[in-house]
Amino acid sequence: MDILLTPFEVSFVARALVAGAFAAVLCACIGTWVVLRGLAFFGDAMSHGMLPGVAIASILGGNLMLGAALSALVMSIGVVWTSREAKLSQDVSIGLQFIGMLALGVVIVSHSESFAVDLTSFLFGDVLGVRRDDVLIIGIAALVTAIACWILHRPFVALAFDEQKATTLGMRPHWAHLAMLALTALATVASFQIVGTLLVFGLLIGPPATVTLVARTIPAIMAGAALLGVTQIYAGLLISWYAETAAGATIALLSASTFFVSLLVKRTVYRVRSSNSNENSSH
Repeated sequence: MDILLTPFEVSFVARALVAGAFAAVLCACIGTWVVLRGLAFFGDAMSHGMLPGVAIASILGGNLMLGAALSALVMSIGVVWTSREAKLSQDVSIGLQFIGMLALGVVIVSHSESFAVDLTSFLFGDVLGVRRDDVLIIGIAALVTAIACWILHRPFVALAFDEQKATTLGMRPHWAHLAMLALTALATVASFQIVGTLLVFGLLIGPPATVTLVARTIPAIMAGAALLGVTQIYAGLLISWYAETAAGATIALLSASTFFVSLLVKRTVYRVRSSNSNENSSH
């Protein structure tokens, strides 16, 4: 039993667990809608699009999370504006913003040799370096997101499954879509210090996608994703402690692996049941 608890007796590991749990709940709430709405590409692009803001904040000695938030805001506005003004699909708009923001970030970083270490932390996270203030910020973000998802539940459901019907019912899907993008940006910004921008995508998409394989209702998917995410944070920290691997990367790898293993199990069970059913019908 001690082997499961000993690492968390260390203060910074325990703090990482609490922060990670908040991030898991935060990502589960909005990640469920990202999966159902098909916004995975936006979540991925957003995680890269924060680089210019973080780079500038680091060079100027400012708050990295504030820099990331400003970049996320600019990118969200850019996606909506480009889609509307250029009459292009959202994927094209997101792709253009993604390329532009990432390239700008790399250009800024290339002029700052001292940013190399900070860039590694930005990309891959430093979950064991989370401070108490970071835990508070992530906790508040998780609470705000959970409340927003509860208030906007009906508009989000209508938007995810039938946008035209949402318009007919007067639910203003355009505003619901903007709110969904904003909450996705919030989750990405608040979580990037836990697992890094390249790995936050796993926490945002992995648990909800895994739970959709077995759950049938949105509340069940959201609750299951939160529970699974917290479990993966705990297991990832535990594995990284004993295996001496990067904590953020371990958590993200565990998230992706869980999905593929679950999918394989589901397909195997389905084939076995189909085979048994065919045998019974033949008799």
